Amino acid sequence: MSVKYVTMGLISQVDKGAYSNIVLNDAFREFFLSPKEKAFMTEIFYGVIRNKKFLDYIIEKYTKDIKKEWIRNLLRISIYQITFMDSDDKGVVWEATELAKKYSIGISKFINGTLRNYLRNKDLELKELYDKKNYEVLYSIPKWFCDVLEKQYGNENLKQAITSLKKVPYLSVRVNKLKYSEEEFEEFLKEKDIQIIKKVDTVYYVNSGLIINSEEFKTGKIIAQDASSYLAAKNLGAMPNELVLDICAAPGGKTAVLAEEMKNSGEIIAIDIHQHKIKLIDTNMKKLGINIVKAIVMDARNVNKQGRKFDKILVDVPCSGYGVIRKKPEILYSKDRENVEELAKLQLEILNSAADILKDGGELIYSTCTITDEENTNNIKKFLEERKEFKVEKLYIPENVSGDYDNLGGFCINYKEEIMDNFYIIKLKKGEKC
Repeated sequence: MSVKYVTMGLISQVDKGAYSNIVLNDAFREFFLSPKEKAFMTEIFYGVIRNKKFLDYIIEKYTKDIKKEWIRNLLRISIYQITFMDSDDKGVVWEATELAKKYSIGISKFINGTLRNYLRNKDLELKELYDKKNYEVLYSIPKWFCDVLEKQYGNENLKQAITSLKKVPYLSVRVNKLKYSEEEFEEFLKEKDIQIIKKVDTVYYVNSGLIINSEEFKTGKIIAQDASSYLAAKNLGAMPNELVLDICAAPGGKTAVLAEEMKNSGEIIAIDIHQHKIKLIDTNMKKLGINIVKAIVMDARNVNKQGRKFDKILVDVPCSGYGVIRKKPEILYSKDRENVEELAKLQLEILNSAADILKDGGELIYSTCTITDEENTNNIKKFLEERKEFKVEKLYIPENVSGDYDNLGGFCINYKEEIMDNFYIIKLKKGEKC
């Protein structure tokens, strides 16, 4: 079984709309792979998705119309290795040629000739794209999104903003303090010779994915979670014995932070629109030793019709997801500007519905895992113009977390942050209506 052969099939699945993280994890369960093979598969799989526009540009320049998926994906993988990896280029060409021979001798010659031709011209191709500042192709980013980044961050920061989204992510886990301690976890890491890349409160970024297979993970002592997601929930300031609402809660990572802050005392209503995700929340809460969460199916736009008022509300709304491109690079090819505009309207509708059922004096967090102003600052401006009873509260942002405050007091973890997901967080407090 060839790792490249399997990866070619995974790329085809993503091209047809599958989620990259799901198909890769399914492959790891289906095939018996060594840690080295898993690492290589992950590299070439995500590498092709992150650089798909560039790879297809080169393929179209050096070939005529390719109709068979496996040929295109074999060329994509090989060109990715030649361009972006520290590979033996001649070895890459040989491997691709040998793999193609299993299908057709004629096609193997075509693969060989195409890759050798690109090898001769690679440096010139890259120089031309750099000289022309053709970021759309060079970094495989849609033109409209490139324009958004330039508008938000300025031309002088554009390249840094783009390349930030293309970085390889680290695994991050949070210590579940209801079952475990930071000291115990750090001792565990020391025993396994796993290095800490970054630490934000109880969230650890590490240099090994092996801990996902550990007993500590299986028994709920640690949970996979990014520090950005953690900070959104942490900033709500949930307290023991409060009634808290978590909107669009699945899979329950932020819900778990709320429960921990509440010392597993009080009540959390966690809602999601999908029935199968409710089961996922319940399963995760049981694993983590949390028993104050009631997960129910509900459309967040109608949450103001359920009859109760809440002390605190976490409004983590559906969004374009451009803050998690490092982990889900296919997002760049599956959404467009119209999607952002539609989502912004939905987000504002959900926020207003949540605001209706927040008690006077209560607080809410509005958060997204995206970076567009339309979904973040602009939405909050519209909300505050209509809802005069709300004011912005100060956020807790650790010193080792990079980003920028907007002019309202919201914080965007953005391209300045080397490790964490990009995220927008703002805290609002409800007073009496004027």
